[in-house]
Amino acid sequence: MILPDSVVRLAKESGTRTEPVCFFAYDLDALRAHVTRVTALLPDRCHMFYAMKANSQAPVLEALAPLVAGFEVASGGEVAKARAVDSDIPVIFGGPAKTEQEIAQALDAGVTRLHVESELELHRVSAIATEKGRDCDILLRVNLRGPFPSATLAMAGRPTQFGIDESALPSAVKLAKDAPGIRLVGFHLHSLSNSLSSQAHLEMLDLYRRKVEGWEREFDITCEVLNVGGGIGINYGDLDAQFEWEQFTEGLGTLVADTFPEHWREIDFECGRFLTAACGYYATEILDVKTNHQTTYLIVRGGTHQFRLPSSWQHSHPFTLVETDSWHLPTPRPETCREPVTVVGELCTPKDVLARDVPVERARPGDVVVFTHAGAYGWEISHHDFLSHPHPEHHYLP
Repeated sequence: MILPDSVVRLAKESGTRTEPVCFFAYDLDALRAHVTRVTALLPDRCHMFYAMKANSQAPVLEALAPLVAGFEVASGGEVAKARAVDSDIPVIFGGPAKTEQEIAQALDAGVTRLHVESELELHRVSAIATEKGRDCDILLRVNLRGPFPSATLAMAGRPTQFGIDESALPSAVKLAKDAPGIRLVGFHLHSLSNSLSSQAHLEMLDLYRRKVEGWEREFDITCEVLNVGGGIGINYGDLDAQFEWEQFTEGLGTLVADTFPEHWREIDFECGRFLTAACGYYATEILDVKTNHQTTYLIVRGGTHQFRLPSSWQHSHPFTLVETDSWHLPTPRPETCREPVTVVGELCTPKDVLARDVPVERARPGDVVVFTHAGAYGWEISHHDFLSHPHPEHHYLP
């Protein structure tokens, strides 16, 4: 993959500094261009919220705020980060473990809607909203029975901590209709994560439509807002075979216009990875090259404590090598040429693996491995202080 010149320049600093190169870089111009295109293709009534859990760094949020319908948050801390960026931007609050303090914080911060995941949470929201003399719009998150298309992670259709079991929905809807301080305006149906098939995703949304229409009849309710979650993925294994967004939005336009009831005023998406992954780079300098048991390793400054995504999702993450000519040690410079390498970090565990068995033309200590598509679920989900290594730098390219 061709890297931006600015990222290459940062990587080549390895020959001019005392500490090894280790940084995240985020191309904010590329991020804005991508998200502008994504949102422009959405049909009428469809809105794109940004799932902050993917990357909640302030410069990223500031770049996205003018382009998306709002932020989706999953904690009180994310509520505070969203409000620090924009005091008025719509915020929707999900997650299976909201505390009473977080619910109160959300109401005080003017959160647009809460996505409620259990009957006990319904009681909590009702009590806090009533105490504050407010009415709170809610969606009920439902764990559907499926079946669903394949994806990296299944959030529904099987036992998970997410949402209300579909069989328990009658009781939850009755409580939501009767409880003071809350107004049931629709449903949240986030069933998959990292879906790569546009056609399968459309078929899942059609299943959602049929389910919600049935609930409207069964429970004598009117759905105003349907949140279909995020889950649109990135193909880390084949960067040329990504989710076909244009094809998907064309089909979505037909599905919404022809089959979604007109009183469903809002169909919300809450994507994270799909919006930010491609704008990010994780660069880390090679400290050593060695072979053990017929496997050649590139040992880098950094690892899964800074970029946990490959380990978490159990994939070999794509990278590009940036060669540097400087070599300051008075010793031979080891190298490997035209053979597969496994890229590992500096942690004291054999699980600290970022990429496995990837052919390279040449690699040497002092060269820099630049992992692409590192803008989502990289630094945010990593165990930063394991072994107390230095944190990477963070660069925001304009």
